[in-house]
Amino acid sequence: MTRKWILKEAVLPLEVIILFFAGLIALITGIVLFPVSRGALPYYENGVFGIFLVLFALQMLTLGKTPFGDVKMPKFSLSIGILMASIGVITCFIPDLLGLIPRILLFICFGLGGFCLLIQLFFSKEKYQTWVKYGGIFHQLIIGCVLVYTMSILIGLLVLKNQIFTVQSTALLIIIYGTVIIYLAYILGLIYAQYPEAEREYKERIELSTDKAMILMMCIFMTLLGLLLIPVSFGIFPFSVSAQLGLLMFLFAIQMLALGSTPIGPFPRTRLMVLLGLLFASLGIISCIIPDILVVKLTILVGVLNVCSGVISLGKLFTPLLKKAEKEADPRPPILRNLFYAQLTMGLLSILFGISMLISNLIPGLIVGIILAANGFVLLYLLHILILIDKMTGKPEPVTE
Repeated sequence: MTRKWILKEAVLPLEVIILFFAGLIALITGIVLFPVSRGALPYYENGVFGIFLVLFALQMLTLGKTPFGDVKMPKFSLSIGILMASIGVITCFIPDLLGLIPRILLFICFGLGGFCLLIQLFFSKEKYQTWVKYGGIFHQLIIGCVLVYTMSILIGLLVLKNQIFTVQSTALLIIIYGTVIIYLAYILGLIYAQYPEAEREYKERIELSTDKAMILMMCIFMTLLGLLLIPVSFGIFPFSVSAQLGLLMFLFAIQMLALGSTPIGPFPRTRLMVLLGLLFASLGIISCIIPDILVVKLTILVGVLNVCSGVISLGKLFTPLLKKAEKEADPRPPILRNLFYAQLTMGLLSILFGISMLISNLIPGLIVGIILAANGFVLLYLLHILILIDKMTGKPEPVTE
């Protein structure tokens, strides 16, 4: 593997990334179920349910797509996406707190959603009939969609009643499902490469750009994590540290592949970034599914990344100020001062959170919860400021209906 190959640009469409990660979750889950069936590994079902719900939510927030198809109502898609993301995060963190709600939601997303998409495929003029006329790779797209939608229906039934098959048969079915999703992602990647205008169509269905949608997702993650840690610190709820770390790594991976954004700053979206994103995603998925297996390693990694992120963020904020310390500068607009203070607060909170991860019991659990909740609220305020700046600079807003 040469340096030139590693550093070559590899910008993937967001829809392809989300589909591929869905396939990766299914593949890893199916593979893990084989040793689980023999009692060789523990298994955390809520982690699987939660990470899939978060992925469905991301699809709504970033693509404007629901499990039942495209929706030309950005605000509705945004609201449902936020609700589903919240349920997914809580499902990961607190075992069985929401009872059957995650299972029913996943049955709706996989089972009913797959059935609706299969019907739409053959009766929509924009899909089957058009794709048949185009021919070529679109024939493979039809095959991929039929396979994915059919398997989704089976997975939905499996989620609703998980004793339909033996554990080994279930594992094999999930592996097949993951394989056909990755196949569909590959076909879509080829189509987007040939018809780049197709990728731009989804931007008319979304309320937030991808970067802002990811800020919103991290806001939901941090706020709920902080608020839930408060009762957890009093022993009121059980808590899955493994799933918390796993889900955070998974979100890092999506940011890396979709935006080239990492906890320590932005980087070009090269093949190296893709490989690192896949590594982060795989570690996150495994940590969500198998309790405690990666907790120590991921705790250190997340702690170091948060400390580095905070230090780098503070450095970027104060370096320009130090250079201009002796020069008289025009006063900045209030909104830019607010942006500065929000970024400053986030940098400090990130360092505090990282230190609490690296040095256990240094900061009481209650205080850590307050720090994380504060981080989430500051992220929400930052998102508000960025949206206002976009409006002030006259950037085009998403099409709404």
